Amino acid sequence: MEWNFKNKTIRLWAIVGVVFIAMSVVVWGALVYGIYYLVTYDETASADGYAVSDSTAGCNVYAERIHGALDTYAPPEGTEGAGDVVGSEDIVFNIETAEKESEIKAVLVDIDSWGGTPVAADEITQALKALTKPSVAVIRGYGDSAAYWAATGADMIFAHPLSDVGSIGITQSYLENVGYNTKEGYTYRQLSLGQYKDMGDPNKPLTAEEKQIVMRQLEQNYRYFVETVAANRNLPVEEVKKLATGESWTGTEALQLKLIDQLGGLPEATAWLEKQIGVKPEFCW
Repeated sequence: MEWNFKNKTIRLWAIVGVVFIAMSVVVWGALVYGIYYLVTYDETASADGYAVSDSTAGCNVYAERIHGALDTYAPPEGTEGAGDVVGSEDIVFNIETAEKESEIKAVLVDIDSWGGTPVAADEITQALKALTKPSVAVIRGYGDSAAYWAATGADMIFAHPLSDVGSIGITQSYLENVGYNTKEGYTYRQLSLGQYKDMGDPNKPLTAEEKQIVMRQLEQNYRYFVETVAANRNLPVEEVKKLATGESWTGTEALQLKLIDQLGGLPEATAWLEKQIGVKPEFCW
């Protein structure tokens, strides 16, 4: 019995020893990996507060994509609309960061967008204009409305000959549901304080007075848009007004109308940047 007891004890301690060694290997492995991760993975804070990997090492031109609808902020990843909306707050943050980084010599914006909101467009325009480094906009498929507005803040605008450019105008049109609701037997019950609080609700008719208010606001935005394009493109306001019909043009037509500076894409913009900064552009997106 004594020998069996000792034998069992030896086995027990052997098992404990094996488990301890295995756990030590796992812990030390995790610790070594963690140290390696911290050394080789430099984290920088993005505009939305999430950590992103450092992709700027070795680059001298910051490149930003304006793809999809332009708004003041983009929906969080994983929510409805995410990926289809680009936020001006992120773009402005990145442009301002590029201004502060000594190794960054210029900024490029790659545009393929039908437009978005006036505030978002103006925020990007102002950020580009405040930049003391060369900036260039490249319009690919589309550079319309708010997207074109944003592009005018750059020092140079390139566009593909077949791209869609311009669409200078403002819209706030919407689908009114009153007829459909009546047919379906729905009744709109107004429960609001403030004479115009539910103005623009698609389930009630827009009164003549309400339409006048909306049109007044649209007129202000329209005038601001026209004056911004005129100032940024060094064109007379009256000349831009003639173009501000909401119509868009091909890149070739836009060049003739002085809405862009040159036909081309990323290769042409790269060549232009090289002349501006004196070295071969290396992009960080």
